Amino acid sequence: MISDGKLPDVHDLDPADFRRQVHSFEHWLGAVEGYLVGTEHGHLPELRGGPETDDEREQLLNILSQYAVAENAALEASSGLVRIAPNSEAKLFLATQVMDEGRHVEVMLQRMAELGVEDPAAEVERRASPSIRKFADRLIGLVDAREWDSAIFAQNVVLEAMEYSVFHTHGQVADPVTADMLERVIKDERRHIGFGENEIGRRLAEDPARRQWVQAVKQELKAFQTRLTRCAQTCQDRIRDQVPRNATLTAAQEEKFKAEGMACVNA
Repeated sequence: MISDGKLPDVHDLDPADFRRQVHSFEHWLGAVEGYLVGTEHGHLPELRGGPETDDEREQLLNILSQYAVAENAALEASSGLVRIAPNSEAKLFLATQVMDEGRHVEVMLQRMAELGVEDPAAEVERRASPSIRKFADRLIGLVDAREWDSAIFAQNVVLEAMEYSVFHTHGQVADPVTADMLERVIKDERRHIGFGENEIGRRLAEDPARRQWVQAVKQELKAFQTRLTRCAQTCQDRIRDQVPRNATLTAAQEEKFKAEGMACVNA
């Protein structure tokens, strides 16, 4: 994994230490510096590689388009959540998340440009799936309705966790450039998930009655979450089962497993 330098893993911090350390621009700058210094458009500039066939390129463009829609939804939601955050600590963290999400959108679009797309934003509009758009619209709706608990749960727990899982699975079968880009995005997603889990846990401890709102959102988004999570898990399991233990794969086998992994991510 790419190192964050000397910074601790945010998931190893107790809730009080998380709020004290992670809800700050100082922590954010130290974190992103550890895995973005020396990169260009979110990946190391010396890396080369990409889809080898037209079909593989089409698959990757479809996948990146879905990622861009999800990341743009997180960008819009995070910026809106800054306005309704219940305290200054949450506002500061979400301000750093706005920066992260903006970078994610940028690197997704730039990767599409590197693959020869002249107008990546228009391409995303053309390729985006209805289910991704529906999720994005619902997330923005929660923010517009000022439903803090539900919106934070939908974005920083449900959406970020799905992205983490899918990006991780995709990175295992992606070309070197895309894999490097995704690994660096994942670093941000872990921090965002940590904030969401910490915030929701603290709010529920203060007022257990809020649990009904969280449960309602969880149930509403369950079908979408289950589909993507199941897809990622199935992909990983199928590839693991097919790879002989301690065996050296042929070029043909490697391409076969990559194609299966990409198809699962793109489902």
